[in-house]
Amino acid sequence: MRFDILTLFPELFDSYLEQGLLKRAIRNQLVEIQRWNFRDWATDKHASVDDRPYGGGPGMLIGCDTVFQCVEHVREVVPEPGKLIMLTPQGRTLNQSLAQELSKERQLTLLCGRYEGFDERIRIGLEPMEISAGDFITNGGEVPAMLIIETVIRLIPGVLGDESSAKYDSFSESGLLEYPQYTRPQNFRGMEVPEVLLSGNHQEIARWRHEQSLLRTRERRSDLLTESESNST
Repeated sequence: MRFDILTLFPELFDSYLEQGLLKRAIRNQLVEIQRWNFRDWATDKHASVDDRPYGGGPGMLIGCDTVFQCVEHVREVVPEPGKLIMLTPQGRTLNQSLAQELSKERQLTLLCGRYEGFDERIRIGLEPMEISAGDFITNGGEVPAMLIIETVIRLIPGVLGDESSAKYDSFSESGLLEYPQYTRPQNFRGMEVPEVLLSGNHQEIARWRHEQSLLRTRERRSDLLTESESNST
C-alpha cells in the first residue's frame, strides 16, 4: 500500500519512518511512503503558500494554487491513484471501522494543513474525504496523518508478525475493548496472574477473555455495546 503525504513540514516524518513495524513494512515493500512539500509548487521568491483570510480574522490560510498543483502532480505520478484525504477537525472521526475501510485502498493521499487551515475551495474543488483524529485541535495535520498510517498498516497482510494480533485489538472484529493481558513473572509485588490463564484450558481461557472484554467495555465504553451485550452478565 502506498501513502503520499502532502505537507509543509516533510521533515517531521524523518524519525517516524525509521521506527518499528513501519520501517520493517517499508523495507519489506509492503508499504511505500512518499512525502511532498507544498512549497515546491510556490512561484514567488519566498515560496509562499499562505495568505490572510478574506473578511479578516486571525492567522493565515493555505491557498489553493500550490495545493491543487501538488495534488494534481501526485495523481499523475502515482500508478493507481486512490483516495484523497484532508485532515481536518471537521471531518469523519477516525476509528477502527474507518481504518478497515481505508486499508482496502491501494493508495492514500494525505493533505496536512497548518495555520488556520485550507482555503475552502480546496475542499470544494478536490472533493477529499475529510477525516478528524478526534475532538481536539493539533498544530497541523502531520500527527493525524501518522495516526492514519499507524491504524491502517496494522491491517495490511504481512505487516504484523502474527496476523491474529489485529483481530483481538480493542475496537477490532468484536467491537469490544481488549481483555487484560499478562506475562512473566506469575507474581509481581503481590499481584497474581489469573489462574485461568495458567490452566492450559483454551476454551476456558477464551471464555474468560470474552467476559473480561465485555466487563471492561461496559465499565469504560458502554456506548460500544449492543443492547444484548449491555444486559448480559
